[in-house]
Amino acid sequence: MSNPILTTHNLTIGYKTSRKTVRCVASDISVSLLAGELVCLLGPNGAGKSTLLRSLARMQPPIAGEVRLLGEDIYHLQPQDLAKRLSLVLTEKVDVGMLSAYTLVSLGRYPYTDWWGNLTPQDKAVVDSAIRSVGAVHLAQRQVSELSDGERQKIMIARALAQSPIVMLLDEPTAFLDLPRRVEIMQLLRQLARETNQAILLSTHDLNLALRLADKVWLLSSNGILDIGAPEDLVLSGAFANTFRTEGVEFDIYSGEFYLHQPHKGEINVIGEGIAVIWTIRALERVGFLVIQRAKYSSFTKENTSKILIEIIQNQEKIAWQITINQSLTIYYSLDELIHNLNLLYQD
Repeated sequence: MSNPILTTHNLTIGYKTSRKTVRCVASDISVSLLAGELVCLLGPNGAGKSTLLRSLARMQPPIAGEVRLLGEDIYHLQPQDLAKRLSLVLTEKVDVGMLSAYTLVSLGRYPYTDWWGNLTPQDKAVVDSAIRSVGAVHLAQRQVSELSDGERQKIMIARALAQSPIVMLLDEPTAFLDLPRRVEIMQLLRQLARETNQAILLSTHDLNLALRLADKVWLLSSNGILDIGAPEDLVLSGAFANTFRTEGVEFDIYSGEFYLHQPHKGEINVIGEGIAVIWTIRALERVGFLVIQRAKYSSFTKENTSKILIEIIQNQEKIAWQITINQSLTIYYSLDELIHNLNLLYQD
């Protein structure tokens, strides 16, 4: 992952709001996409992610600056030449009528076919390879209209692959998918970047998946600032939290997750080990408690006897939560029961 494929130089993006008025979304963007790299474009709604993608794909002219593909200005390339180098997968569902999945994927070969769109044996081999690459062989003969959102998205990615591009751009490819399919598509794109040595750039709101899978993140803020780096670097620098900081919502640098800022009901001390402790803490924080995890009793002194202590007792058969409040001890056998009674206590 060392060869720049797509680069921008002092790019300013935006759109016209009237004949004489242009709204600038972001300016002075100088970035590059490398071969074999999966890059996630992240940012709040309305920050301009789609505008940037469309400008990179020559669907929307920039206000200033340039976009170069293998050193050539994309706005000077012939459409057919551009299509051989760059493919695009958009969020919008396109009505393809009664086409089969195979026929839709084969349309990706249009930059290479003759006037009648006839496929050569080589074209057919590329189409078959694209379908195999996304794990959609069993979908090839089905009509696109019969496919689920996840299946359809695989076929759209296969069509983009059939163009044999060196750059693939995707706008919210997981927008309409459930969690398992989102994970599947993101892992597929990461794998394709490695196997095909393409540069893949996608915009997404799947922040957790982006943090786990992206080689690099382009972080576009609402004020038009684009921060670039490894996901972990952007978290550690504070850029990630600053970009997504809105009223009542905060990014937890320790868990890598967002949470709603809310007043704490009270402080709870937790003692225990293993996976049960992790999910106990998550449950207590979910309902608004400030949790302090303690490794052993020695850290819970007599000065803390007025506070709540929960000890998690676990064996091979069951889990129990032993709670001490004002030296009074009670045992619960489910988190639901524990939280219900804690809520009752704090309502009194």
